[in-house]
Amino acid sequence: MPKRIRAGALTALAVAGLAAGTTLAGPADAATRAPGFLSAADLPPHPSSPWTAGKVTAGVPEEVETDRCLSMALGGGSDSWYRDFRTDLDTSARQVSVELPSVSAAKGRFARVNKDIKSCPVRIERAEPEVEATLKDYGSLAVEEGAHVYGLHTETSWGATDIRLLSVGRDGRAVTVVDWGQLGDFGDAPVKAFKKTTRTAVKKLH
Repeated sequence: MPKRIRAGALTALAVAGLAAGTTLAGPADAATRAPGFLSAADLPPHPSSPWTAGKVTAGVPEEVETDRCLSMALGGGSDSWYRDFRTDLDTSARQVSVELPSVSAAKGRFARVNKDIKSCPVRIERAEPEVEATLKDYGSLAVEEGAHVYGLHTETSWGATDIRLLSVGRDGRAVTVVDWGQLGDFGDAPVKAFKKTTRTAVKKLH
């Protein structure tokens, strides 16, 4: 059974940002080669709409820079790349990858992303008391240097509900985060398929 953590919530900005589309950020160091990325076929299958993949783009989008779960570890765009994915309906996803200067730095970034995801609901509750969330820890995955999967359900005081799946993985000096979201609750989250997506994302890094 997954561990459940009651806490604050995703901001409306973060939820809207995931679904809204791409905002380009400053380019990463051109001397650093981008790691490998997921393709549309690697995402959890949608029951009624195919996935469309955007281009792999240097930097990080504005939505990540302002996201309460990810901004502290992924904001800034140095040696970072991202790819947006979307369906014709309310489901969207994003992968962000960072190439660190050393394995030690990558280990530290991996640990920081995990810490920030676990603590982000508390930070959001303080900022937005009208939103409530439940964080589920779906555990670790044995792939390359490791990965971890989380689920976050948010509900506003006016009844809007969203479900988000987040994972972070590492291979050598590269760290990647996969972020999937749609309207709904934990019962609507394709956890098994998302774990497969996460394994693929980490394997494709190098």
